[in-house]
Amino acid sequence: MDIQPISQEALVGELVRRIGDRPRGERARVVVDGAPAAAPYVYADALVEPLKLLGRPVLRVSAWDFLRPASLRLEYGRRDPDAFYDDWLDVKALAREVLNGTGRILPRLWDSAADRAYRDPYASLPEGGVVILDGTLLLGRGLPAELSVHLWMSGAALRRRTPEDEGWRLPAYERYEREVRPAALADVAVKVDDPRHPAVLS
Repeated sequence: MDIQPISQEALVGELVRRIGDRPRGERARVVVDGAPAAAPYVYADALVEPLKLLGRPVLRVSAWDFLRPASLRLEYGRRDPDAFYDDWLDVKALAREVLNGTGRILPRLWDSAADRAYRDPYASLPEGGVVILDGTLLLGRGLPAELSVHLWMSGAALRRRTPEDEGWRLPAYERYEREVRPAALADVAVKVDDPRHPAVLS
């Protein structure tokens, strides 16, 4: 595996270029995947303004707003790594409400803290617009995307940077690495052991 160091600014610029080079009249779905310690939301957020400057309307969505209700998500307890992997994310809702390709998008579905629906209205994304979804354990689930980005961390870095109260999730990330191999599956894979010094994997 080749590792090419790159600055955060250059990486964002390259991702923006890839998206911006798509035909102007086509919508694009971008998935930024990584463990929370890799901060996929930071990279997803960083794409928004540069794309708008290119004249691309953007809608940002977080997969954390598409978790399943607590009765399903926590059926096997609050700290079961297999349930976290298999049962937390409402994959069907993401495909149906966000990544459907129609431009009719539900920005948020479920408030997991309050355990109730947000009841947000649908948003309309014009032709040529971009929906950017960030989250964890997203790849290998059949979610459609024109560009997928995986923020990869070594096991040691992931353990070091994962908060102690989230350490129970580490076996789920290990399973993801073993079963899905997200770095190989993604269109762009980026090593982020040190967030100040990312490197593109190829």
